[in-house]
Amino acid sequence: MLARSGVRIFRNINNVNVNGRQCLKNNYAYQIKKTYNGGQRAYSAKVQTKTKETKLAQQLKTRISATGPMTVAEYMKEIGINPMSGYYMHRDVIGSSGVITSPEISQLYGDIIAEWCLNEWIKAGKPKPWYIVEIGPNRGALSDELLRVFSQNNDAREVVSLHLVEVSPHLSQLQELKLCGTVSVVKDVLEADDSRRHLHLHTNQDNDDLMYKHNITKHGVPVSWYRNLEDVPQGFSCIIAYELFDAFPIHRLQKTNEGWREVLIDLDDGQGEHHLRYVVSRGPTPASQFFIDADETRTSLEVSPESGVLVQEIAARIEKEGGYSLLIDYGHDGTKTDTFRAFRRHALHDPLSEPGTADLTADVDFSYLKKMVKGKAITFGPVTQQEFLTNMDIKTKFEKILATVKPELHKDLIASYDMLLGPDHMGGRFKFLGLYPLDVAEDLKRDPPAGFFKK
Repeated sequence: MLARSGVRIFRNINNVNVNGRQCLKNNYAYQIKKTYNGGQRAYSAKVQTKTKETKLAQQLKTRISATGPMTVAEYMKEIGINPMSGYYMHRDVIGSSGVITSPEISQLYGDIIAEWCLNEWIKAGKPKPWYIVEIGPNRGALSDELLRVFSQNNDAREVVSLHLVEVSPHLSQLQELKLCGTVSVVKDVLEADDSRRHLHLHTNQDNDDLMYKHNITKHGVPVSWYRNLEDVPQGFSCIIAYELFDAFPIHRLQKTNEGWREVLIDLDDGQGEHHLRYVVSRGPTPASQFFIDADETRTSLEVSPESGVLVQEIAARIEKEGGYSLLIDYGHDGTKTDTFRAFRRHALHDPLSEPGTADLTADVDFSYLKKMVKGKAITFGPVTQQEFLTNMDIKTKFEKILATVKPELHKDLIASYDMLLGPDHMGGRFKFLGLYPLDVAEDLKRDPPAGFFKK
């Protein structure tokens, strides 16, 4: 399942809390049944023993008691990046005990992504320097594969550098160990206020004081770590976001007889299964007022405004400095409704059960991302992972690998291949979206990007 990172791109947007619990309490009316993929799931009305109350659950209860119900977006932020108990902050959430990623399954996957990145750089005229920027790089498996391929190209090796946007101290150590074989001392970065940070960027000073770690990879490529995309030096960039947007906070919205309302999370002091429960706001909230299109036909949906902020930031960056971006995630093109869920040890887990012990996620709405960059970037896709890899001729590459390895390895290799391409596995669930600056529109008409079209 899903890779994660503690990358800090969560911003305080449209906070729906109002002062005083009574004010918010007057804004919601009734508890709702839990929903999954559009259907209601009934639970026992009488539960004698509630699920375990984690430390984070205690913190959330204290907060809700003081300020009232929170949005699902606020809940996801706390679960993900709470400094003391956040799911991504103090543990390895990737691999055998956490989540599984395509680069972890097959080296061939990384080879193909690297080939795509390299091909687009060559088509652009091999600009230098060439920045590879990965936002939320998990354990660094994909970046490691990219650099392995780039280091075999003489032109790329001389101009490429790696820039990782990562806020989790633990994950940054795993990334450095994977990429460099060593772990350095984290630089003490002063958290400057917004005005100072923007002043620093606009005066074109060196970005060294905005990175918190630097090293040289085992492939001889310099690598630096940052807490925000805006801290990465400006220049021609290939920006990768792999299984990142599915972890972004979402607002859950539901259409009622009174109009659109927001699903909130409140205390459950009764006989409910958990210490928390879902409720529906009685009146409109900022999210239900501003995030619904007039022509929306669904009766429930999930909106991630922070995803929109980041994709606009990516678009603005490549429009100004040149480059391109590849967004890879599981999601849909504006068709799904209720996808909010949790995973623990590769199994579905109730999002309200034992907060902080499971990975919260929701399918990415790629139609929303495309809408947010309309007129600001050229987009290709989304296409399924199966389509993208097939268009990149993965079959021929895989057959060559099979021909060079021992027969006893074939079974595992074929299983990995099927996992990557199977329509019921990653091949159908994952989508690819490409972003390009507007000024290369004519070039793209003559030579469209590989992967998004059949050869």
